[in-house]
Amino acid sequence: MNAHAKHSLADRAARKVVRRLVNLPAPIKRMLAGRPIVVDGQTLDVNTQIGLRLMHLTGIGDFDSIPVEKARAQLTAEAWIFGDELPIGSVEDITIPTAHLDLPARIYRPAGITCPAGGLVHFHGGGWTLGDLEAADAVSRWLAHHAGIIVISVDYRLAPENPFPAALDDAMGAYTYVATHAEKFGLDPARIGVSGESAGGNLAAVIAQTMARAARCGPSPTPVLQVLFQPVTDLSAKRESHRLFGEGFTMTEAHMDFYKRSYLGDNGSATDPRISPLLADDDLSDVAPAYISTAGFDVLRDEGEAYARKLEQAGVPVTLVRTPSLAHSAINVPNACPPAQDALLAAAEAIRPVLAYGVRSRT
Repeated sequence: MNAHAKHSLADRAARKVVRRLVNLPAPIKRMLAGRPIVVDGQTLDVNTQIGLRLMHLTGIGDFDSIPVEKARAQLTAEAWIFGDELPIGSVEDITIPTAHLDLPARIYRPAGITCPAGGLVHFHGGGWTLGDLEAADAVSRWLAHHAGIIVISVDYRLAPENPFPAALDDAMGAYTYVATHAEKFGLDPARIGVSGESAGGNLAAVIAQTMARAARCGPSPTPVLQVLFQPVTDLSAKRESHRLFGEGFTMTEAHMDFYKRSYLGDNGSATDPRISPLLADDDLSDVAPAYISTAGFDVLRDEGEAYARKLEQAGVPVTLVRTPSLAHSAINVPNACPPAQDALLAAAEAIRPVLAYGVRSRT
């Protein structure tokens, strides 16, 4: 069966259009995109601007106003339409046992890697409500290939069917299982980090905090690095970036309101540090070193950068990199967005010494 047969004719046509647009000369791209979008002294990537025009014309991306199952299918389709099948040594679908269920997961191994290797346990974005392994495919491939590490991408239960703490329980269980069964995955237990994008970055940050607290009481498989792409760090407040980028971009204020309602359900509290890690009020000095990547055109920009400052003030080694022309979630489509390539390559360069070579992080 053809690998693309499972995709609709419309999706396959859209994928071809996207690839042709990406390869157009810069002047033609600018003509198609219209006048540059400049906000807060930053200019939006022209490819993203074209993508936004296409999304608005076709009506895709309105995740907060359509049935959740349709939104999930749409996001998975978008990941393929705009996606990037970067060649890599091997990709294997597996399951990881946790307390509640066996979670779907995918292992990315670069060609020629020597085991035991360093690696990341990675969690996809989607507001704890959307997203899957397909949505995280491009980021996982790029990090594995360019950092020279094994990446294990993990799925988790989604809200609103499974509100907080389901996603966190799954993420914690998956990370713990991988870290305590490192040899099963070809990993060096001393070189395992945790990573995630958006809601997945939130889960990764909470795992890093939780494991640090557990280690104060006894042996705990704490990550050696946390890699957070455009993370949600505070659902209790809206910062200036919400006002600046709350409408018309890839993540809107309405999207975030929808995700918040879905994830919190009836029992979650936005001030709970397990939901808003920025609000943790204990000593964070022993939390894993952090690499935090933010996007200029993102409602989450300011809270991600606030979290970097909080960790720095606690004495945690932190590298904060903002990609000014990048929009939220565009990190997942590096093939169609050069700034996403820049952000992923910068992350891989910082990850490689720590996880591939075991150099203690001084980020």
